[in-house]
Amino acid sequence: MDKPNVATREAWLEARKALLAKEKAFTEARDRLSAARRELPWVKVDKAYSFEGPKGRESLADLFEGRSQLLAYHFMFAPEWNDGCKSCSFWMDNFDNAIVHLNQRDVSFVAVSRAPLEKLEAFKKRLGWHFKWVSSGEGPFNYDFHVSFSEADKAKGEIE
Repeated sequence: MDKPNVATREAWLEARKALLAKEKAFTEARDRLSAARRELPWVKVDKAYSFEGPKGRESLADLFEGRSQLLAYHFMFAPEWNDGCKSCSFWMDNFDNAIVHLNQRDVSFVAVSRAPLEKLEAFKKRLGWHFKWVSSGEGPFNYDFHVSFSEADKAKGEIE
C-alpha cells in the first residue's frame, strides 16, 4: 500500500467536504434507483409452488404465514453440497435477529434452498439459526425466479 498523503487539518477539511458532496450525490442517485426498482411492474404468481419445510409440505401462500408480504432469500445450497454458501451464511447470521422486526411490519421471512430439508436443518442447527428455511428440492421455483440454472441452459449460455 502506498503511504497516505499527510495534510494540514484545513486541507483535510476541504478534501472531506469535496468527498461529502460526492457522497451526497451518490446517495441521491441510489435513492432514485431504489424508487425506480419499487416502481417495477408486478408479476402474478400463478404456479402452485411446493416446498418441504419443518411442518411438512407447504405452498408458497403458506410461507406468508398470514402476513401480506414475504421476503424470500435464495440461500445457495445445492443438493450435492455438504455446506451452504459462506456469503449466504454471513447474511443469515444477520437476518436471524431481524425477523421479529420484519414480522412487526407485516413481513414474513423464509430462506429457500434446493438442498434436501435434512441437510438444511442440520446446517441450521450447527450454526444456531432459528429462521424458517425450506427446500424447493428439484421443483421449478428457483429456476422460474432465475436464481438456479440447468446445465443445459448454462451450456447454451441462456442465463438471465
